[in-house]
Amino acid sequence: MTYRFRIGERVVCVDDKFHHVSIDQGIRAGQEYTVRWSGNYRHYVDGDFYGIKLLEIDRGNDDGPEGYGAADMPFRASRFRPLVEGGVGKKRKVEEKV
Repeated sequence: MTYRFRIGERVVCVDDKFHHVSIDQGIRAGQEYTVRWSGNYRHYVDGDFYGIKLLEIDRGNDDGPEGYGAADMPFRASRFRPLVEGGVGKKRKVEEKV
């Protein structure tokens, strides 16, 4: 099951590998982004998927040597996770008792 993102939600990239694609797609694992669009998307090569567009990245027209004519194609949402702020994930000092 894919998480459904909301516009304005902060996300973190967990997968920036694009196998069989030589053009840099612009996202980086561990980097934080903001969702500007989310929804179902149909691409004639990649098929149907739930995707998101990011405020920080406009992918432009996909008309390069490997392009398929898509305009500002979304990323698969499965490449991202919600950004959790607060105490979770923060490093804590742990004291060892002897």
